[in-house]
Amino acid sequence: MALFGTDGVRGVAGVDLTEQLAHDLALAAAHVLTDIGEFSGHRPKAIIAQDSRESGEYLERAIATGLSESGVDVINVGVLPTPAVSFLVTELDCDLGVMISASHNPASDNGIKFFARDGRKLADSVEAQIEVQLGKPWSPIGNKGEITKDESVKERYINHLLATINSNFAGLKIVVDCANGAASFVAPQVLQRAGAEVIAISDKPNGTNINENCGSTHLENLIAKVREVGADLGIAHDGDADRVLAIDHEGNVVDGDFILGILAQHTELPTKKLVGTVMTNLGLIRALAKKGIGFVATPVGDRYVLEEMLAGGHSLGGEQSGHLIMRRFATTGDGILTALHLISEVATSKKSLRELASFMHRYPQVLINVKGVDKSKLKTSQVVIGKVAEIESELGESGRVLLRASGTEPVIRVMVEADTNEKAEQFASSLAALVKSELAL
Repeated sequence: MALFGTDGVRGVAGVDLTEQLAHDLALAAAHVLTDIGEFSGHRPKAIIAQDSRESGEYLERAIATGLSESGVDVINVGVLPTPAVSFLVTELDCDLGVMISASHNPASDNGIKFFARDGRKLADSVEAQIEVQLGKPWSPIGNKGEITKDESVKERYINHLLATINSNFAGLKIVVDCANGAASFVAPQVLQRAGAEVIAISDKPNGTNINENCGSTHLENLIAKVREVGADLGIAHDGDADRVLAIDHEGNVVDGDFILGILAQHTELPTKKLVGTVMTNLGLIRALAKKGIGFVATPVGDRYVLEEMLAGGHSLGGEQSGHLIMRRFATTGDGILTALHLISEVATSKKSLRELASFMHRYPQVLINVKGVDKSKLKTSQVVIGKVAEIESELGESGRVLLRASGTEPVIRVMVEADTNEKAEQFASSLAALVKSELAL
């Protein structure tokens, strides 16, 4: 099984992701980056950050030791969001960035993401080479690198974020759910310095409470707090703050599709197109089409969104999950950056978030995971193909059907979108039952 997934190396800390593995990954990464010339001609420098998981401390020590043994100078910048590493690796003229985080996963998990000197995640081909070199002996030339700590660089990241907006948030009351993660150390400060009245919740990480019934995967607390204090809106981040979801003043969820649409209408789009995924709501695609904005769909996953954006020269893209990429300001998804620009639209338009989100009608989507099936038969089963065609014919322009095989499990995901929830549920249930019976293992 491949060690690197779609978003770095991830697993249960101390079980799948051990200190030894973290150390060896650092050595292998330095080995490969040296071999391909990324570390040649100068003394290499790396930065390391982590989210608020207790396992981050020992994984950070292991990685720093491995890089130091490889002749790399290491700067530990403390607890910061993943996009801060993407920014700081270029800002500090580093050769490598390392983020220790498992994003929206439970506190028991952790992960390692590597960033190249341009602020982007390492290419798949480089990750593959690191896997090949893992555990192999290597004798670096030169002295051991120095390991230093500098948490003051957080200020550079905050200043960068604030420099991307021109509006003032004075008069806005905002609740921000920091998921007891990395956002706790940045998001409230940024919003306050932008002029808002800020109420922060789930902003007291203790090493074990990251994402625990809070953040972008658990919006109940945020919705309740927005209503309780009469806030203008609420913002929810995940553990490493590369995502954001919003809540309007009435407690309605404004997901990544709504946020993308709002930003698309007020952002310069050189290609007049937005990049999303096959799961992007049909309502967004239709609403944008009426405004002359095209849409490009990719497979699910932020790395596929970014690949398409780079290939096509597009400036804005993202997913329903709230992982949005604004290429004018960042090379990866940045939840705090996205939140700033969303709130900026509220501030400058003098409209509520609910008003701004009213540009589109969200089509009901029903997703059913069908387990214990043979994924390989999905594209060849004439019975299933026929049923999909039948449903698509009945839905016409008012909906769509999507069948996706899981990349890691014997699961097929059945998604039906329709103009009513009842219709979506009816078609999704019947199709899921057919997939289960026809493709059973």
